[in-house]
Amino acid sequence: MNKVVLVTGASRGIGKAIAEEFARGGDNVILNYIKNKDKAEKLRNELENEYKIKALAIQTDISKEHQVQKMVEMIIKEFGKIDVLVNNAGIAIDKEFENRTVEDWKKTLNVNLIAPFIVSKYVGNEMLKNKSGKIINVSSTNGINSFFPTSIDYDASKAGLINLTHNLAIQFAPYINVNCVAPCWVNTDMNKELPKELIEDETEKIYKKRFAQPSEIAKVVAFLASDDADYINSEVIKVDGGY
Repeated sequence: MNKVVLVTGASRGIGKAIAEEFARGGDNVILNYIKNKDKAEKLRNELENEYKIKALAIQTDISKEHQVQKMVEMIIKEFGKIDVLVNNAGIAIDKEFENRTVEDWKKTLNVNLIAPFIVSKYVGNEMLKNKSGKIINVSSTNGINSFFPTSIDYDASKAGLINLTHNLAIQFAPYINVNCVAPCWVNTDMNKELPKELIEDETEKIYKKRFAQPSEIAKVVAFLASDDADYINSEVIKVDGGY
């Protein structure tokens, strides 16, 4: 039976690759987005036509609780359940430390940490009704062992997301597995705009001598959502090529 998978921030980058990976496996996919409506609708059409699954594109500001509640209600009305939640949506505001503001911190924490809590709360409650579910959070090695003062609030938010993973695993035990994937550098549109020197310096630090492809992150997420990963819980898996 096809799973029902909700992916936040699914219109581009890692989120898009994750949605494609699940659809390729025959799962129905809900594409959450906030800005890129054209990209989300285009992806929805592509997934439905290519993989013959059911896909929805739902515009939701997941940092707003009432919008999340409405989104979950729409999904339950359409599919009757949610089997997998991937908390992928995130933002990064790159500024020099001296120029970082409290508002930057609030915006980053709202999207990267508070929003995953809100979505997990409402989706988790639905999963508990079926005594089954998988939640996968997309953190970063910035929350573990790669730190940049120019993204100090991002780093803190990703460390917080790892902590949230462990707490949710306890909260939803024994029925819902909650795990975390922590990528390092990934070839996304956002990272292609980084200074050439930074890309070269960071590539040298990676044992594989290259950035990851979004699909390589997506495959790990899909594994954690599979039946083969039923006994993996409250774990953080680095996908960094060695760093």
